[in-house]
Amino acid sequence: MPESKKVVLFAVDTGDGRYTAEDSITELKSLAWTMGWETVGTLIQKRPSPALQTYLGEGKVEELRELITSLGAEAAICDDELTPVQAYHLEEQLQSDVLDRTQLILDIFAERARSKEGKVQVEMARWRYLLPRLTGKGVEMSRIGGMAAAEGATRGPGETKLERERSRIRRRMAVLRRELHKVSERRALHREARNAGDMCTAALVGYTNAGKSSLMNRLCGAEVAVEDKLFATLDPTIRMMTLPQGDMAYLVDTVGFINKLPHDLVAAFRATLEEVNHADILIHVVDASHPLMLEQAATVDQVLAEIGAGDKPVIMALNKADLIPAKSYMDAAKARWPKACIISALTGEGCSDLLWMISETLPRQHVVRTYLVPYTEGQVVAWLHQNGRVLDESYEADAVKIRVELNRRMALMVEGYEMAAERV
Repeated sequence: MPESKKVVLFAVDTGDGRYTAEDSITELKSLAWTMGWETVGTLIQKRPSPALQTYLGEGKVEELRELITSLGAEAAICDDELTPVQAYHLEEQLQSDVLDRTQLILDIFAERARSKEGKVQVEMARWRYLLPRLTGKGVEMSRIGGMAAAEGATRGPGETKLERERSRIRRRMAVLRRELHKVSERRALHREARNAGDMCTAALVGYTNAGKSSLMNRLCGAEVAVEDKLFATLDPTIRMMTLPQGDMAYLVDTVGFINKLPHDLVAAFRATLEEVNHADILIHVVDASHPLMLEQAATVDQVLAEIGAGDKPVIMALNKADLIPAKSYMDAAKARWPKACIISALTGEGCSDLLWMISETLPRQHVVRTYLVPYTEGQVVAWLHQNGRVLDESYEADAVKIRVELNRRMALMVEGYEMAAERV
């Protein structure tokens, strides 16, 4: 865990975003807290657009410098992604470390990545972000040098010339691209193996900390790690869940989305997000207790559209019903999503209804088959009666002709008796 530090947050309020500047900087405070950092002050400037050179206006830069000094802050964090020019000039004038929202999110991902796959994806995203900011001076060079040393690209900051450092980073990125291609191929093979079992897949999607992992644990009896922190889940987890009437389906837990999600991160995690693209349906988990639930849901919809999953069947699961502080929240949710399922992953409220919705929304789990079973194999007829719904039954000269609706997997067990006349 990185050491604790005091930070000051700052932002420009242009008045044209989905979130207010105050709401967005509150979320930035949560991101800093996730890293174990203490927010000791905030500064917001209203202006039509950020200043090209310093993001903030000249007077506000001075005000921010005084705020950092008076509060003993060790760094300032911007709520937007700074250009390399803006980051350079701010550090020069503030005489302090300066991070932006993208850099903070990438650092959180780097801190939380556990699997080899996750670490490769995060490292790729960080290099994509840092390479254009490699100037050979100040924090940019120091951060890149230190990161490269940890990941085997160089022995330390300031050791090589700028172009040599860039060349090493590009070579490292080429290695990572090959690794990500292998990740994509492995996932494709795993999906092919799952599809061979003729089971459908549902993917949990939603804003970070909406309760997706808790819901997976509830629906699958899994033991996925759950924390009340942003981005507690990075690596996708796949489990089997039992649906009503005994049907089985795969459930995939995926990384949460967030406002201003870095494009480099989306690109690097594309292999993982393919699980969302290939799912049969999506379960959009919304924190119904959050005052910004509508804005958070819109953010998720935007990211889904960006990755090509915007047209998939979606079940809205309004989670944390046990925490809803005001009836108006739920009224707003019902008005926006009249067919949504209201649940609590913590208490289990509404989860049986959700399973029924999943079962009804997934591609057909049952098939209709007609079988011709010899009279000498009466146990097969009894099995069909026990495990399926008999639609018609007649007695031929030397066999029982029986038409049955049953689970697709069950049908495979008796396909030797199947007549080709009807397949539904």
